[in-house]
Amino acid sequence: MFDIPMDAILPVDAVDVRLDAEPHPYEAQNLDAIEDNWRTEVAANPALFDGTMVLLSSLSYSGRRMVGKCHAIRFATFMHWRRRRSIDTAQHAFAHAMLVAADNALVAIRMGAHTASPGSVYFAAGSFEPKDFPEGKVDLHFNMARELSEETGLSIDGARREDQHYFISLESGTVIFRRYFLDYEAETLAAQIREFVATEAEPEIEGPVIIRNATDLPAGLSPHMVPLVAWHFANPHSG
Repeated sequence: MFDIPMDAILPVDAVDVRLDAEPHPYEAQNLDAIEDNWRTEVAANPALFDGTMVLLSSLSYSGRRMVGKCHAIRFATFMHWRRRRSIDTAQHAFAHAMLVAADNALVAIRMGAHTASPGSVYFAAGSFEPKDFPEGKVDLHFNMARELSEETGLSIDGARREDQHYFISLESGTVIFRRYFLDYEAETLAAQIREFVATEAEPEIEGPVIIRNATDLPAGLSPHMVPLVAWHFANPHSG
């Protein structure tokens, strides 16, 4: 069900991941355990919301093409899976808009204390949801633009972007990413994000985090971000 190289950043020309209407086998087989775990999660963090997201049941990579199938699940199901990381029956995938400022710094965010990943630093992003699958197929840019706007107020719809997508598959999941080049320096973008966060009644993020090189990394940096940051600074964009 999962045939994808691990621990390497690779190019991907096409992502054909489809949303299947059937329940995810993992969710169907673990209903009672999911409920028990959710009660524990909510007791520890009452702010958690049991919304809808998607989880993979298959994923493969061949000829620079990624093909997969996923299913809508409860967030409670994901939280249960996340504790077990049973990659035989399910995997998690998400997308990152890698924001590159005019001074080549990367602009990330720190998640809020009330979220499922408190204090974690990564590029503004969120799990795929059914609305990210127009006509049943994932739309990567739509997902990235939506999540970035919801968390930071920034827009990438008109931004210059790298032609190529890349991905890395780790034990924690598969992240597909693309560099977007913004016209402002990192401090200006960070100020815009802080202004947006200040207007939100319940912001998802604590604030922006600027990363200027691959050696001075911020506290709380999510482990999957380390190879992405190193890759960016080792591979300057030529366009």
